[in-house]
Amino acid sequence: MRLKLVPEVTNFDFFKRWKLWLGLSATMMVIGFTSFLLQGLNYGIDFRGGTTIRTEATQALDIGAYRAAIAPLGLGDITITEVFDPNFAEDQHVAMIRIEAQDDGEALSAEVIGTVQTALDTIAPGIKFVQVESVGPKVSGELIQTAFLAVVLAIGAVLVYIWLRFEWQFALGAVIALVHDVVLTIGVFSELQIRFDLAIIAALLTIVGYSLNDTVVVFDRVRENLRRYKQMPLGELLNLSINETLSRTTMTSFTTLLALIALYVLGGDVIRGFVFAMIWGVVVGTYSSIFVASTILLWLGVNRDWTKKNDTSGNQFANIDA
Repeated sequence: MRLKLVPEVTNFDFFKRWKLWLGLSATMMVIGFTSFLLQGLNYGIDFRGGTTIRTEATQALDIGAYRAAIAPLGLGDITITEVFDPNFAEDQHVAMIRIEAQDDGEALSAEVIGTVQTALDTIAPGIKFVQVESVGPKVSGELIQTAFLAVVLAIGAVLVYIWLRFEWQFALGAVIALVHDVVLTIGVFSELQIRFDLAIIAALLTIVGYSLNDTVVVFDRVRENLRRYKQMPLGELLNLSINETLSRTTMTSFTTLLALIALYVLGGDVIRGFVFAMIWGVVVGTYSSIFVASTILLWLGVNRDWTKKNDTSGNQFANIDA
């Protein structure tokens, strides 16, 4: 017995309310962009600067106890992660503590660092601060620029790839869908003020790849059907292609979400922001591959004259493997 989330043969009309889907997407993008302009993002230490402390203790690490001991000091955003290494001794427990930059300077003063060590010593006697490093505002600003450039270059590479593999109309539809996913993800982080750090940038780049994969699967079927049904209206052909790939798309998204939800519930605070971004990205990526990319393609139209031997525009690289 096989699990079927959708029937093998479906006949949904995905373009019956295409104006509603595009209007909904446009509204959500405007809300997200407005939230970003008005209240910005809740940048983590990676982007705001701060101090990183590497600790060693003989007692087993309890992140909750560490956080409770430091919280009364009023140092702002604090991130605590445990470091694992097979070369560590059995009684060697290492943690990385990141504390945001204070208003009066880039780094924590020696006095404040001593206060933090004293607070932790009450729950982990003999704890050592083996390394203390600071990230200043200049480095943080460079990280923001580099992260923004990475996302833009990723989307630009997608534009070129889809253009070579299909036609420019396919490329434009795919890129608009990717921009839609990235803007909505940044918008929800701004609206909910969830901490935004380098892990979220990694999630954004992963979302770009996931959404692109879904879109290419649909577009591949569209290209096959364009050759098979030369007289079928484009709207009907797009509907047919999406319905034919709907089972695969739904099953892929469902199984991915199962793993992500488990990580969100059981993975702890350290990766919760990253996993939330991935869950949101899978949902909006699946939505955009069906309702945004395909609708843009329907609006732009495609070249359906396959009889001209010399006209290979947009298809000369069609056999490139994904």
